[in-house]
Amino acid sequence: MNKTKLKGGFFNRVSDTNLLMTITIVIFLMMYIGAIVFQGSGFKKPQMFFNILNANAALIITAVGMSIVMITGGIDISVGGVVALVSMCCAVYLDKANGNIFVSILIAIGIGLAFGIVQGFLVAYVDIQPFIVSLAGMFFARGMTTIVNTAPFNVQNKSFVKLKSTRITVPKMGSYNKKGLYIPAYVEIGVLVALAIVVILFLVLRYTKLGRAFYAVGGNKQSALMLGVNVKRTKFLSHVICGLMAGIGGYVYFLHVGSGAASHASGMEMNAIASSIIGGTMLSGGVGNIAGTLFGVLSLSTIQNIVSSAGLDQAWWTGITIAAMLCIFLLIQSIVIRQRKRALKR
Repeated sequence: MNKTKLKGGFFNRVSDTNLLMTITIVIFLMMYIGAIVFQGSGFKKPQMFFNILNANAALIITAVGMSIVMITGGIDISVGGVVALVSMCCAVYLDKANGNIFVSILIAIGIGLAFGIVQGFLVAYVDIQPFIVSLAGMFFARGMTTIVNTAPFNVQNKSFVKLKSTRITVPKMGSYNKKGLYIPAYVEIGVLVALAIVVILFLVLRYTKLGRAFYAVGGNKQSALMLGVNVKRTKFLSHVICGLMAGIGGYVYFLHVGSGAASHASGMEMNAIASSIIGGTMLSGGVGNIAGTLFGVLSLSTIQNIVSSAGLDQAWWTGITIAAMLCIFLLIQSIVIRQRKRALKR
């Protein structure tokens, strides 16, 4: 269980969740420092780190939603399709119907909630396997994206373009280019949204009754029932939150790319799952941390940048590296949990 603490040394006193999160953070720092030392000045510039956040703000949001579902012992592979559908619907509304930004945000949230509610109901109350439900959701979302509009296009709505171009300057974090000009560091609006969501969901999991229920259901359903936890409602809410995060993440993704296309967010669901696992969330449920997921996304993106900086631009090298990372983190998780079980038996 997530909250179990054992007598003995530091390793045994720290909870599974916090231990796995700590391992993720340490590995990320080692990778990033190693990149700074061995791969030149690119990684030394703060903007490189901010660019990682800018490019992955949507993935951070969808990954933390995925983590909540995985903590309860479920999974949702529809999030990439939902992100693509949100992007296309908002693009068509803003560009073809000359809509306004506020309504487009409501459309994104509505789509995400609709998927979360329907899938959550089927998983929690009809008792269908979450993989099957979300697989159907993924196909439906991808199909609907093509029905809404087939051809990719860039949004020309003036209000949206202005919002998309908005940059938040980070004080005293800029750098000088080769001509000696000072270039201020910046982040996009989506980064602020992503970090705010990380903080909110971190607090929900750590300090609320609902957060404890997520861990209890993922750890042991029967024990959760004996403790008075409404297992079905908890599962339902986890999928609703995941759907909501996919909707919000879809709009943040849309803000970043500024276009609609059926191919958008291809593979995002796999990246979200990988980021959650790297961040210390266990597929078996009951263990995970939102902060760990954030660093899981950062680790995933950093290793991609390292591979690219090393001149290995072919897509398969990135895939091989991510596969190796997943194997390493799954091995670490297995070792940690095995050691805990041995310690509990003593």
